[in-house]
Amino acid sequence: MKSICVFCGSSDAVHADYKAAAFQTGVTLAQSGIRLVYGGGKTGLMGAVANGALSLGGEVIGVTIPSMNTMAFAHADLTRTEVTPNMHARKARMHELAEGYIALPGGFGTWDELFETITWAQTGAHEKPVGLLNVREYYSPLLSAMDHAVEEGFVFAEHRRAVFSEVNPQALLALMQQYQYPHAAVKRWMKAE
Repeated sequence: MKSICVFCGSSDAVHADYKAAAFQTGVTLAQSGIRLVYGGGKTGLMGAVANGALSLGGEVIGVTIPSMNTMAFAHADLTRTEVTPNMHARKARMHELAEGYIALPGGFGTWDELFETITWAQTGAHEKPVGLLNVREYYSPLLSAMDHAVEEGFVFAEHRRAVFSEVNPQALLALMQQYQYPHAAVKRWMKAE
């Protein structure tokens, strides 16, 4: 993988562990020679992950929309910032630029991006790995809900296993680099067989 899109929260009113993990994720990507693609913000985990990558000279591309491209929100020191007309175009451009996806802790926007990415993989729109950085067990309830969806027949086990989870970015990246797309499950789910 040469580029990873990171989804994460922009709130500053969160535990310091979350920001530290975001910074370390950026550092890990830069150390690995992986370009960071993200939402372009300078606050919260968004700012921390960008600053982590930039601290080691990593390449960072921010993708934003006009209403977020402001001095209060937008990171001014990125390698490149792209401004798309709306949120739909923003997400599509981030997907286009990335070869894998990591969700750090975040709120509704992060979850929207995460689940759209998982759904696109499930339907065959992409074959890229998806990982969750489970800092402070933030994603443990969500992972339990995913397991419950498998038990209840709403999600194939192969699709659930394709969503990786780890507590540190190095371990998560190692799992993602071993990813094998579940072609058989996608064909079965899409009724192609």
